[in-house]
Amino acid sequence: MLRAVVAVLFVLLALCGEVLAAPPQKTPEKTPEKKAGVALVLALDGSASITTGDLEFQLQGHAAAFRDPAVADALASAGTRVTLAAYSGPNSLRVLIPWTALDKPEDAGRFADRIDALPRGFQGDSTAIGSAIVEAAKLFDHGGKAPRQVIDLVSNGFSNSGIDPADARDRVTKRGIIVNGLAILDEFPWLEEYFDESVIGGPGSFVKSAMDKDSFVAALRQKLILEMVALPDQMPSLSVATR
Repeated sequence: MLRAVVAVLFVLLALCGEVLAAPPQKTPEKTPEKKAGVALVLALDGSASITTGDLEFQLQGHAAAFRDPAVADALASAGTRVTLAAYSGPNSLRVLIPWTALDKPEDAGRFADRIDALPRGFQGDSTAIGSAIVEAAKLFDHGGKAPRQVIDLVSNGFSNSGIDPADARDRVTKRGIIVNGLAILDEFPWLEEYFDESVIGGPGSFVKSAMDKDSFVAALRQKLILEMVALPDQMPSLSVATR
């Protein structure tokens, strides 16, 4: 009996020795989350002035721009946080894709896939650009914290309801938010000037214009890259505001 007990003790001591001799297991290191550099609200025009085809090319255009390798690299380099929304009348801004981190170029492609998968048919009534600006600015308080906060607003028309866009613009730029625009010139050829005067604002803010799907994608691509990599004094001289 004594021999059996001694044998068990020897086995236990041997096992303890093996455990003590084994190198400590390393805890897997967590990859630190990339710090956000830019928070971007993409606000699409879903008003009655936009035909179903126009709305579709806004969505397809954004998806195509996010799949562009140069855009994807710029977004990732800036540590972008992006959300996609649509607006029409006053207090109608609706988030279609919530805040998403684009820390790697492939994240932009996945964001494009989510745009493609969005349900259609959310068209609204009037065009309340001022209200859209104010509501878009509120989104930064819920997941859009970043040193640079930008609202990208698309429309093919002028504001015809809600608060004045210039008043809304002035209100949000006081918070340090930049408002940029993309004017679709299929109805009003002077819309780019209207955006320049009444919609865009903040250091280095600017407006781009487009006539059709191809020019929309090109303008959006240029705009996204500028927003990620350009300083205010490097922005294009055409339609640039310093409000």
